[in-house]
Amino acid sequence: MRLVPASNAVSGESRRGFLRGLAGLSVAALAAPARLLADTWSDRVLSFAHTHTGERLTVPYFADGDYLAEGLARLEHLLRDHRSGEEHPIDPRLLDLLNDLRLATGTREPFQVISGYRSPKTNAKLRSAGRGVAKRSLHMDGRAIDVRLADVKSSVLRDTALELRRGGVGYYRQSDFVHVDTGRVRTW
Repeated sequence: MRLVPASNAVSGESRRGFLRGLAGLSVAALAAPARLLADTWSDRVLSFAHTHTGERLTVPYFADGDYLAEGLARLEHLLRDHRSGEEHPIDPRLLDLLNDLRLATGTREPFQVISGYRSPKTNAKLRSAGRGVAKRSLHMDGRAIDVRLADVKSSVLRDTALELRRGGVGYYRQSDFVHVDTGRVRTW
C-alpha cells in the first residue's frame, strides 16, 4: 500500500471547493431553526424550584421514545396557577425547550419558576394591574414559562433561547427572569 502525501491527495482547486462547500453547510446549519438537542430516544429529566410555593421537583418526563404520563401530571401540578390552584396540561414542546436550554447552558441547578400556567382569570387580574401581561398570553395555554437559573446569568439564558429559535423569548432584566414559549419566534 502506498501512502499519498496530503499535499498531493487533492488539488488546490478541489480543496478550495471542498472548503467552500463545508463553509456553506456551516452557514446553512446555523441559519436553520434548531431542533431538539437531546437524542430523540434519550431519557429527559427536568428539575424545578417554584419561587412562589417553595415546591421542588426533579422528574423524568420522557423515556424510551415517549412522554411519561406520570411525569407530565407531576409537572402540570407543579406548574399550576399558584394563585388559584388551577392546573392545565403543559405543552411537551415547552418541556423539550427547557430540556434543551438545560443541555445548552450546562446548568446543574433547577429552573426557578416565576410563572407557569396562568388561568384566564389570573391573567386578566394581572393585566388590569398594569403588569405588562398580554391579553392572549400563552401562559393560559400551558405554552409559556418564566424562569431563571442560579448558575447561569439570565442574559445568557435569553441568548441561548434566542439561538434555539423555538418560540418567543422575553428578557426581564429588572426582575431577572426569562420568558420562553412555544409560540411564533419573536423577542422582547
